[in-house]
Amino acid sequence: MKDAVVIIPTYNEIENIEAIIRAVFSESKAIHILIVDDGSPDGTSEQVKKLQNEFEGRLYLKQREKKLGLGTAYILGFNWSLVRTYQYIFEMDADFSHNPKDLKRLYDACAIQGADMSIGSRYVTGVNVVNWPMSRVLMSYMASKYVRVITGMTINDTTAGFVCYKRKVLETLNLRKIKFIGYAFQIEMKFKTYLEKFKIVEVPVIFTDRTRGASKLSSGIISEAVFGVVSMKMKSLFKGRT
Repeated sequence: MKDAVVIIPTYNEIENIEAIIRAVFSESKAIHILIVDDGSPDGTSEQVKKLQNEFEGRLYLKQREKKLGLGTAYILGFNWSLVRTYQYIFEMDADFSHNPKDLKRLYDACAIQGADMSIGSRYVTGVNVVNWPMSRVLMSYMASKYVRVITGMTINDTTAGFVCYKRKVLETLNLRKIKFIGYAFQIEMKFKTYLEKFKIVEVPVIFTDRTRGASKLSSGIISEAVFGVVSMKMKSLFKGRT
């Protein structure tokens, strides 16, 4: 996996951070990692700094003073990556809900099979989710269906956060105009990529809910996703690709 970087946003991930870093690096000697930490009070960034001595030139850290949201963390990571030479840029969670062993499959979908964006999809071959209560599975699955109806996208897992971008996608999108900061950010990035007619491929993965640490999902994040989709679609119709 040459010319690739995995962006991992963190907030209070001390229980997972060393394990996820080692797991990603075990998949490829060439891949790099950027951790974007939102001022975790549990010492997440301090642990990353210790590991930087072991993985010099491969493990990077950007520290922010407070929790500013998933979307802004990824935008920071995207901009950081684009001023360097990376050709493949990943989004990935720190809690092992995304299996590091699937990184190569997402990479191959772009580097070998010609996709511009590859998505680690929970729903392209049914429902592949482990350890979630049925209520959350239904909420997530129906949310993706809702987004498909509103936006017209044919993506099965519109809220997925396990993604590989070719560099040209992020160079084409106006990252300064990405509005959402929660889980709606994932929808917005896919929608903007779809509007630009890039090739999007879903790669089936098994999503396993975290076993350590606390979920960051909140009612505010859900509301942003539900109501933001309509606003996003309307703007695309009446104001062009904003």
